[in-house]
Amino acid sequence: MSDYVNPLAMMAASPMTQQKKGSGTWFEALAQAWGQTLDKQADIIQQQSDVISGGNDTPAAITELSAQSLKMSFLSQSSHTSISSVGSALETMARKQ
Repeated sequence: MSDYVNPLAMMAASPMTQQKKGSGTWFEALAQAWGQTLDKQADIIQQQSDVISGGNDTPAAITELSAQSLKMSFLSQSSHTSISSVGSALETMARKQ
């Protein structure tokens, strides 16, 4: 049996050195970045919903809310795909060791 250790697997499981608070892997940082992006988009949707609830229910405002909701859907699907793909790749690397 070989003592070879895949350097990418080690890097994926290594703590980040430039992280401001706490410690974690770059995979965790990827998930946190997606979470922050989705939170920001949810805030935009909430603000646009408040505009419409406040009486500005014009077609333009409703269209803007629809567009922001579709953007949220796209971001959500993209985050799921990227996290799943990276997780699968890490799993494959771990099995090959």
